[in-house]
Amino acid sequence: MTEPQDDSVPETPQGHQTRTGRTATGARKAAAKNPRSRAREFALQALYQHVVGGNDATAIDVFTRDLSGFHKADAVHYDALLHGCIAEAGQMDALIEPLLDRTMERISPIEHVILWIGIYEMRHCPDVPWRVVLNECIELAKEFGGTDGHKYVNGILNGLSPQLRATEVEADRAKKKPTA
Repeated sequence: MTEPQDDSVPETPQGHQTRTGRTATGARKAAAKNPRSRAREFALQALYQHVVGGNDATAIDVFTRDLSGFHKADAVHYDALLHGCIAEAGQMDALIEPLLDRTMERISPIEHVILWIGIYEMRHCPDVPWRVVLNECIELAKEFGGTDGHKYVNGILNGLSPQLRATEVEADRAKKKPTA
């Protein structure tokens, strides 16, 4: 069965809603998420605490691991995202800034952190295809970000992907070009 193209939920003849794996906003439902997707969500929440609250990474880590559902997340991936993003925040911001249409301070902390996660994964997780990284970040922005935050995240990460994953992006785009 294919998912509907709009946000409406199809109904069965008896008037019951069918399961599409999506929420009303188009984000994936919790049951449809894999351990790495869950790790990204917990990393997003933890990094948000770091950016907005200035909290220490160790304290954030202890708090986050105690949250409901953490046991379903890929803890190793979560660790890499949390500590890696904090360690490389300055480098990642330097990559983001040239693509911004506003100052870094005016970016939503949620979108800022999602961009960190995307950049970190593109730089350090070659086992995750660049399109998967992009899609996962868009999903995070749909679920946690502002109304059009996912479009902003998409634009920035799409702009950085040829720089961060040049070979993979070029190969992917070459497949899509029609042959003469």
